[in-house]
Amino acid sequence: MQKLNFPSYTFRLKNSENKVSIFDEIRKKFMVLTPEEWVRQHTVQFLLQEKRYPKSYINVEKLVKVNDINKRYDAVVFEPDGAIFLLVECKAPEVKITQDTFDQIARYNLKLKAKFLMVTNGLNHYFCQMDFEKEHYVFLKELPDFKR
Repeated sequence: MQKLNFPSYTFRLKNSENKVSIFDEIRKKFMVLTPEEWVRQHTVQFLLQEKRYPKSYINVEKLVKVNDINKRYDAVVFEPDGAIFLLVECKAPEVKITQDTFDQIARYNLKLKAKFLMVTNGLNHYFCQMDFEKEHYVFLKELPDFKR
């Protein structure tokens, strides 16, 4: 798999039926290793190891209904009170991050109401803080670390 713009992490991989899988420690199972999954797993490790978000506060690939259409978010980080702190959208490295990508995560966030957004293709990372009063997001240099 392609080298990404993240620190180096160790992953559990397995090969069966000519498919490589990677262990997702949040979902506690092996997932087929696609380019997007490679980015997702690096992002999860970034959240755990660099930002120190507790594993129990992270959720990966769950269903969210947006305008009566079933969608899946890539990852969220919850706050202790159950509110959503961070919503993450992962794309494969070859997928350019465009306004459409931000529109997608913004549509999800109309429902989820996360305070922060992260959009990444593994090579480029964008971090935003929501301003719900003015109905827009402000780009940040980095995400805040977890505060206990």
